[in-house]
Amino acid sequence: MPTVVLVRHGRTAANASGTLAGRTPGVGVDEAGLSDVHDLAGRLRGIRPAAVVSSPLERCVQTARVLTGDDAAISTDERLTECDYGSWTGRALSELRRQKLWRVVQEHPSGAVFPDGEAMRDVQDRAVAAVREHDARVAESAGPSAVWFAVSHGDVIKSVVADALGMHLDHFQRIVVDPCSLTAITYTDRRPFVVRVNDVGGDLGFLRAAGRRRRRGASADGAVGGGRGSRAR
Repeated sequence: MPTVVLVRHGRTAANASGTLAGRTPGVGVDEAGLSDVHDLAGRLRGIRPAAVVSSPLERCVQTARVLTGDDAAISTDERLTECDYGSWTGRALSELRRQKLWRVVQEHPSGAVFPDGEAMRDVQDRAVAAVREHDARVAESAGPSAVWFAVSHGDVIKSVVADALGMHLDHFQRIVVDPCSLTAITYTDRRPFVVRVNDVGGDLGFLRAAGRRRRRGASADGAVGGGRGSRAR
């Protein structure tokens, strides 16, 4: 069966500032994020994707364009779009942590419904359905050894990975998906194989930084909206 390469969009100013952008229009990739996307494009240069499917939001389409070239055929699928965070959209994560719903999102996300927005379980249902349908279509048109790209968002990709690992959605906060990270899944008739998760390439200096953060007592909360990633700068 084909392999889907799930790419989270490049970093945005909202990611860097700790703001939950959600579906806010006009949120593009920032300068640092664009540099990361060009680096990833270099790593993927030898791969010809059988299809490229993107969330319709600007930051994902922008990422897909850089990865595949302006002349590549990119289709969009609303099912890969960001979670509708409702009235949480545009607010600072530091403020949202004080909301009662934050604990539900962390500990029982399958029961989380954002005010005036979407349920996390619905995000997973639509995203998994989209990935599996596109994967079957690629298998039929390009064969079982094909590779295709899907460009989406942190929580969306985490929910797809959780499904592929056979994890309950309530455990998906254990998964980290950084901006401009690569995650690869091969679906077979028997089971999915999670080939790579949160691959950002480059050196491993973030491990030293992670150790310092642990000594300072870093938060155990999952990053709602996907967060700014481990490559802090």
